[in-house]
Amino acid sequence: MDGGEIENIKRWIVFYPIYINSKKTVAEGRRISLANACENPTFTEIADCCAHLKLPNAIELDKAYPRDFMQRGRVRVLLKREDGTLCNPAISSRCWPSISAGGDLKM
Repeated sequence: MDGGEIENIKRWIVFYPIYINSKKTVAEGRRISLANACENPTFTEIADCCAHLKLPNAIELDKAYPRDFMQRGRVRVLLKREDGTLCNPAISSRCWPSISAGGDLKM
């Protein structure tokens, strides 16, 4: 990767597996309802779901969730391009990747 691409990745949305983990509470970091959450997702499964949804993503292995530093890995996802157009028109907000990833991982 060149320097410009790495700088652009820093602007992408950060997605930790704990956001959709049904074993965690809202206070521990879960961001979606239990009905949409899945049990113990991994960052690789989330990256696969993003690829299935045709969203550009990047896995960061060395990063950890601030509240639970023992859980390593996160995914950066690009929802909007530099010009403001959506990468996937079906996904228009930040909450849709969470719900979609939770639903795809359950299947």
